[in-house]
Amino acid sequence: MSKTLGNFKLDVLAGEFTDSQIIVMLGENGTGKSTFIRMLAGLLHPDTVEASTVEIPEFNVSYKPQKIATKFESTVRDLLHQKIRGSYVHPQFISDVIKPLMIEQLMDLKVVNLSGGELQRVALCLCLGKPADIYLIDEPSAFLDSEQRIIASKVIKRFIFHAKKTAFVVEHDFIMATYLADRVIVFDGKASVGCTAKSPESLLTGMNHFLAHLDITFRRDPTNYRPRINKLDSTKDREQKSAGSYYYLD
Repeated sequence: MSKTLGNFKLDVLAGEFTDSQIIVMLGENGTGKSTFIRMLAGLLHPDTVEASTVEIPEFNVSYKPQKIATKFESTVRDLLHQKIRGSYVHPQFISDVIKPLMIEQLMDLKVVNLSGGELQRVALCLCLGKPADIYLIDEPSAFLDSEQRIIASKVIKRFIFHAKKTAFVVEHDFIMATYLADRVIVFDGKASVGCTAKSPESLLTGMNHFLAHLDITFRRDPTNYRPRINKLDSTKDREQKSAGSYYYLD
């Protein structure tokens, strides 16, 4: 499918996904990642192609947008009761989502008074609390500190695996993206002009593809195993580039 927005055109190649799988979208700003998610959510319709409209299958989705704005005047408790009444009192959801995201301490606060990070945690809780087959999560790390990002990653990964659902995630935090991803979709092209969303591929090949475009190599930190960027033109950087291993995965 394809979509033109002003001077920008996004082409999406066909691909497959399964349940208990998180697919992370990799691309620079302005390459169409949020546009793709919004098409999957049914908020944007693909362009007409060859005199017939391309239809996306109707998915049962839950969508957390990139920008969260709410005018809800009451408390977090009232919002959860209104939006995800069945989930937020379920013991499994409480232990897997509510408690680790520390939603309980926000319950009696007014939604309009929440900070950016608090609002992000509530939005993630609302997204996962809605029964769906596919969860579309745009920038879950926004406004969260490093510790909260790790917790949010674990919550998403555990929920998707146990619920046997699928998630498409847009995430710019590289460590969070690599932790979450079972497979990746790489966005190639020129930002704000024209880009192509490739078919889902493995984390290793996708990261190599993405990092080669950026001319950056990563290694594993031997102490904590987190990805670390190699200094440009260092011995390790040259070694990995000559081997085509931009992303080093043990």
